[in-house]
Amino acid sequence: MSLASTAANLVTLAEGAEHGGNHESLSPYLTGGGAFAALLLLLWITTRFNRDR
Repeated sequence: MSLASTAANLVTLAEGAEHGGNHESLSPYLTGGGAFAALLLLLWITTRFNRDR
């Protein structure tokens, strides 16, 4: 494989990623809100079990 063919393959690959790679059904606000809620739940569970202080 030569350098020119490798570069051509990389250009072709990069041209196919014009849409940013995000899936259409994923909402960033819903994903972030779900992650925030999960972290708050884990924080609440941790503080419930840490009653020795």
